[in-house]
Amino acid sequence: MQYKGVLRKMQTENGSPIQYYLVFENDFLQMNQLLDKQLRIEFLGYECLNCGLNKKIYRQGYCKSCFYEVPQAADWVIKPELSTAHLDKEDRDLEYEKRVQLQPHVVYLANSSNVKVGVTRKTQVPTRWIDQGAHEAIEIVEVPNRYLAGITEVALKDHVGDKTNWRTMLKNEVDDENLVTWRDKLKQYIPEEALPYFLENNSETELEFPVLQYPKKLKSLNLVKTPSYEGVLKGIKAQYLIFEDSTVFNVRGNEGYVVAISIY
Repeated sequence: MQYKGVLRKMQTENGSPIQYYLVFENDFLQMNQLLDKQLRIEFLGYECLNCGLNKKIYRQGYCKSCFYEVPQAADWVIKPELSTAHLDKEDRDLEYEKRVQLQPHVVYLANSSNVKVGVTRKTQVPTRWIDQGAHEAIEIVEVPNRYLAGITEVALKDHVGDKTNWRTMLKNEVDDENLVTWRDKLKQYIPEEALPYFLENNSETELEFPVLQYPKKLKSLNLVKTPSYEGVLKGIKAQYLIFEDSTVFNVRGNEGYVVAISIY
């Protein structure tokens, strides 16, 4: 059985364990059903997620020219504190920016390789945590726009990490932490404008990933250098496929790549 299409990040459904779907234009794969099966991934070319042309992907699934034009790849996406829609100021596309920035956002703590702070739209909970491979997470504040979430994250970054060590996360070398204690400890550092939105009594969420075998040493699959790879799928965590030979493949990191996936 062979499936062809443009890679986009896997869609997820929270459950015990989390369910993963790889969605192509005319087909989709329920990835959990492929555990313990032999897969071959072949690199066929590029298709920019914006213009659709076979141009080399630069970042986030976009060719270089689209990356510097589309509002989905603007600086405020990575740095929420740069959001300006609440001031009616345009960056690349004010209508898009208002739609995304002027909605409830959550600042959270997640534990994937260590405790880290992050920001996401409320509608992206718990998807964001799943995409980061967090096995536990908790919301700290829920604010009405992206800017407030951004300045809160910046203030908290002085006291807690903001990066995931993807290698540690994939090896599952993680400790359980009391995120309620962390939340209460960090409250004192929340900016005054965001303090009224502090979430006092919520509990942490636990997440279960479909992994049969965690890798000991990691080999990251680069489709440009290795355009054809074959291996037995042993797990899915964050947006990574984990194979029996300790090869890992970051689906999200290869958005915009056209592939053929064969199942044996």
